[in-house]
Amino acid sequence: MSSQKIIPMQIDLANVNISVVMATYNGEHFLRKQLDSILAQTLQPREIIIIDDCSKDGTAAIANEYAETHQQIRFVANEFNLGYIGNFEKGMLLATGDFIALSDQDDIWIAEKLEKLYRGIGGHLLIYSDSELIDENDAILHKKMSDIKNQIAYNNCLMYTIGAWAPGHTFLFKKELVKRCIPFPAIVTHDFWLGFVATCYSPIQYLPEPLVQYRQHHFNAIGADTHAKKMDQEKPSKEAKQEKSRKRMRMLYEKCPSELVEQKQVLKTISDSYQSYSLKNNLTRMIVFFKYRNLILAYKRKSAFMKMLFCLKMFFKIDY
Repeated sequence: MSSQKIIPMQIDLANVNISVVMATYNGEHFLRKQLDSILAQTLQPREIIIIDDCSKDGTAAIANEYAETHQQIRFVANEFNLGYIGNFEKGMLLATGDFIALSDQDDIWIAEKLEKLYRGIGGHLLIYSDSELIDENDAILHKKMSDIKNQIAYNNCLMYTIGAWAPGHTFLFKKELVKRCIPFPAIVTHDFWLGFVATCYSPIQYLPEPLVQYRQHHFNAIGADTHAKKMDQEKPSKEAKQEKSRKRMRMLYEKCPSELVEQKQVLKTISDSYQSYSLKNNLTRMIVFFKYRNLILAYKRKSAFMKMLFCLKMFFKIDY
């Protein structure tokens, strides 16, 4: 699926009001480089909000230092740990800009990131870009996020049914999107939720250019190598995975606006089929996945044949 060509906006950048929201936790090793790259943007954000989630290292001291020397930086220290989803949500609610960009604590932004995203967003709620992987020593790993899974313009909320590959560290979105998203659920990541909700009201733009150097290291909360991350974590039981999938699908169905008649019905049908492994439910689930496979599996790098096999597999399972 090809990305829609983005025509840069001809606008006066002097009146652009962007808030950068950075969530931090024990990020002292790379925080200075990320803050320096944000401060070096060709389109300067009006404010940079750093929300620290009870770090135990020198993160708060570094953030305070930058806040004291740069008037656009605001530092907020949480009284108790919120987790990365709650931390980002708090920062987004504090943001005063018309547009918001999310920032990890350990990446490096290309200098034109905010400007290029702003010029490309147009009338859309959200835009994101590709990113390039680097290691803990800033070495280029010669791999982009788009090399791992398809990065595409998401123009239908069904493209988020089982997953997506639009990472929050490359987002620029309009503040109004936050109002549509709150409260942020704990069952999915904040960037997945922002993306899904955005597609319910406006297609997501994609800029196929790496605008972030996305750092990979052992302490990533969420890294590009999702398989390796899962290997490091304790695996949930089959029953727990199934229950999570049921709750997640029900949540997508309930959030989908009634104006999207077809999409809401599809999500309802899938959600209903997740309730049991009856022959009827299994068959219904497989048929729906097969009919909408090009949307549901758009972000996966699968051939037409493998997409059909995936749909057959859904006859026997509900998690993925």
